[in-house]
Amino acid sequence: MLQFQNYVRAQSLEQAYTLNQNRRARVLGGMLWLRTEGGTAGTAIDLSALGLDTIERTGEGWAIGAMVSLRTLERHPELNAMTGGAFAKALAPIVGVQFRNLATVGGSVWGRFGFSDVLTLLLALDAEVELYHAGRIPLAQFAELAPDRDILVRVLVPDAPVKLDYQAARIARTDLPLLTCAAALPQDAPPRLIIGARPMRAMPVADAQGILSAGLTPEAIRAFADYAAGAVPTGTNSRGSAEYRTHLVKVLTTRALGGLIQ
Repeated sequence: MLQFQNYVRAQSLEQAYTLNQNRRARVLGGMLWLRTEGGTAGTAIDLSALGLDTIERTGEGWAIGAMVSLRTLERHPELNAMTGGAFAKALAPIVGVQFRNLATVGGSVWGRFGFSDVLTLLLALDAEVELYHAGRIPLAQFAELAPDRDILVRVLVPDAPVKLDYQAARIARTDLPLLTCAAALPQDAPPRLIIGARPMRAMPVADAQGILSAGLTPEAIRAFADYAAGAVPTGTNSRGSAEYRTHLVKVLTTRALGGLIQ
C-alpha cells in the first residue's frame, strides 16, 4: 500500500497546485486506485475542502466538480434525462455501490485508464476539462496528453440535445470491461462513436468514408460496424484477446448505433 510522509487538506486551488509541483506529491481522489500503489510518497493533497463535489448548471451546460463521486453522477436526474439514462447505464456496473460512493470523477478522468467507462461516456458527450493552470481543453485532447503536475478542477458537459447509447462487455457483472462503446447523435451533427477498453484508452472512430452520411439505416450501421472493427486497434490482456475484442467492436458498435434509432 502507498504511504505518505505528509498530509495537507488544501485551502485553495493555488495551494494545491503549488504543493503538486513536487514530483513526489499526490492529489487524492477517492484513493481506490492510488492506494494499490506501493512505496512511499511525499505529500498527500486533499481537495475535499474546495467545494468541488457539486454538479452545477452553467450557461453552456453542466460543470461536474472533480470530487463528485461516481455514484452521484450515476444518479443525477438531469444528466440522465438529457442522455436517456446513459449515465446510469454506463456507471452502474462499475464494481459496486460502495466503490462508486468513493471513486471520484476527477480521479477517473485524470487517470486516463484504458478500462474507463467514465472516459468513454464523457468523450461521446464531447466534454471538456478545466485545469487549474492550463484552463479549458477538450477531453479528447486531454486524454492524449501525458500526465503532468496540473490540477483537474471540473469536467464540462455541453447542455445540448443528444441521443446516446452505451454498451459494454464484461466477463462478470462488476468486473472491468472487455470493451466499451458509446454512440452519440447530437442534434444537427453527425453521429459520434467512442470505443474504449481496447484494452488501451478510449478513442473516437471517425466516419472517414461517409458511411453514415445518409442516416442510421440498418444497412449503414452494419457497414460502419464492419469498418470500425477494421479501424480500431485492439490488444490482448488477461481478460481477452485482440481478436475477440475486434469482434466485440463490431457487435457493440451495431448495438450502440442501433440504440440511437429505437
